Amino acid sequence: MRIALAALLAGCLTWAGGATAGDQAPRGVVELFTSQGCSSCPPADRLAGELAHDGRTLVLTLPVDYWDYLGWKDTLASPANTARQRAYALARGDRKVYTPQIVVNGGEATVGGDGAAVMGAISRADAAGGLALPVSLKVRDGRVEVAVSAPRQPLAHPHAEVWAFSFERAREVQIGRGENAGRTATYVNVVRHMTRLGAWDGADARFAAPAEEVLSAGADGLAVLVQSGTGGQPGPILGAAETEIAVLDVTTTAARLAREPY
Repeated sequence: MRIALAALLAGCLTWAGGATAGDQAPRGVVELFTSQGCSSCPPADRLAGELAHDGRTLVLTLPVDYWDYLGWKDTLASPANTARQRAYALARGDRKVYTPQIVVNGGEATVGGDGAAVMGAISRADAAGGLALPVSLKVRDGRVEVAVSAPRQPLAHPHAEVWAFSFERAREVQIGRGENAGRTATYVNVVRHMTRLGAWDGADARFAAPAEEVLSAGADGLAVLVQSGTGGQPGPILGAAETEIAVLDVTTTAARLAREPY
């Protein structure tokens, strides 16, 4: 599996220019909807890890909660992640909600464990222009600061929303029951909190928010997406950025999360 994926990465993931892990300008965004209670998810989880390690895409793992009734409650799942996946299905009009599912650049969805299908979707997104919108992201002086630049060429979707995703770069989970009982799963870039920073109207714009309102306890990564449509019906992702962060004071953040879990 690893050898085949390495070949696919070399042959298909041919982004213009060279991005490395930690760059703020990813060449594409891959969102993996997965579950600890899904027996077909481990290959997709490994693929997400390889894509994240490769460094040319921004990978976000969004554990969903609708398989919790199968005997194991996903310890990382959130209703917000499930709602985002359902919103994508509504926007596409296909009503396809399943795990593992990967959505590329907010558009094409494919089976998350099918390496060839995923790489094909990434290549098609790249050929269609990829992430054309310049976005910068900084966390400093207790604030999250985002700058979005007007595009050099007109966009098909000039109006969008700006969203921040706080995540843990790596999380290992021992699964005790259900379809994956006895497995130890490793997840990358696990989304723990989403925050809408505002609307973007196509011009140069800046957005800012207190870090404690955006970052979750234990988070060591932050991504920002400029995405057409709305949170309830998301469209293509126009631009993205990510950065590593210092872990927030757990006491302060945990107190806020107790009031607003997600």
